[in-house]
Amino acid sequence: MKRKGNKVLQFFNRYVVFFIIIAFVITCCLMLFVQTLMHTLGVSFTAQDLGEAAKLTFLNVMFCSLLITLFDWIRRRLTVDRYVDRIIRAADRLMQGDFSVRIAPIRGIGDDEHFNEIITCFNRMAQELAGIETLRTDFVSNVSHELKTPLAVIRNYATMLADPNITAQERAEYVRTISGASQRLSSLITNILRLNKLESQSIYPKAESYDLGEQLCACLLEFEDAWEKKNLNIESAIEDGITVSTDAELMTLVWNNLFSNAIKFTENGGTVSLTLASDGEDAVVSVADSGCGISADVGVHIFEKFYQGDTSHSCEGNGLGLTLVKRVIDITGSEISVNSEVGKGTTFTVRIRRDQNGTV
Repeated sequence: MKRKGNKVLQFFNRYVVFFIIIAFVITCCLMLFVQTLMHTLGVSFTAQDLGEAAKLTFLNVMFCSLLITLFDWIRRRLTVDRYVDRIIRAADRLMQGDFSVRIAPIRGIGDDEHFNEIITCFNRMAQELAGIETLRTDFVSNVSHELKTPLAVIRNYATMLADPNITAQERAEYVRTISGASQRLSSLITNILRLNKLESQSIYPKAESYDLGEQLCACLLEFEDAWEKKNLNIESAIEDGITVSTDAELMTLVWNNLFSNAIKFTENGGTVSLTLASDGEDAVVSVADSGCGISADVGVHIFEKFYQGDTSHSCEGNGLGLTLVKRVIDITGSEISVNSEVGKGTTFTVRIRRDQNGTV
């Protein structure tokens, strides 16, 4: 009802505007015509004649203003309002959560391409929102699932700890299990926060020149206890003097995740290798393991959130590590690829643009 009242008011406003414009134009034209007629032909008009002419002109102006207003209303209705109404209805559905709504392009005589540009942008926006909503739903579902597992472990073992009859060895084992579940829960929340900042672009890479070989060695040494516990053979071939200009802190996330995965998925006594070499303008880092490998079907999804191809190791991670790696690689302008064979191992290769002006 309010919208209908607004349309009536708009119609009246347009009528007034057209009336004023037409009255001004016709009045000026008539005054010029009368003056020219009186000057050239010597014709004179009485006040009564002018009064009758003014009344007739006023009625004509009102009638012409009404005709033009009606014509303008029909024109706007056919060429503007119906398309605007279509966009408004679609926008209302979008605001109500219907992300499947799309607007058909305008086709016909005298179509305004600007409306088609707006419709194209609207459809793209709806498509992007639909994708974001799907990702958000999946993300919330996956987060809820991932949170339940360590919380259930903590709850169950905390209940068993309350039993006064358990032995000291059992108590120590339960405490270690609770501590491990707490660490996994903390890691999950930390990775979620990091990923959220990366995807919302609230973290921007801060480029600095540094020795890539030193960074790789420092990151690898942090996992010394882990590889010694599994008696792994660590092989490294690091070319000296390779400097890069990128965000060192973000790249540390990449190396830590790649080393963690390589050690985690390599069986006891296996081999993990690290190589760094220059290739033209790029620095090429390879992290390889002799673990279980990745099938082609799994390899397609390894950079997706919460995806874990090897369910036997799912308790050791949360499926966000490689997602973080891919996001960091993207925002720093680097490249990453994976080559894997089931039963023989996996190799991740990262290419970073070298700092041509850097010195070591």
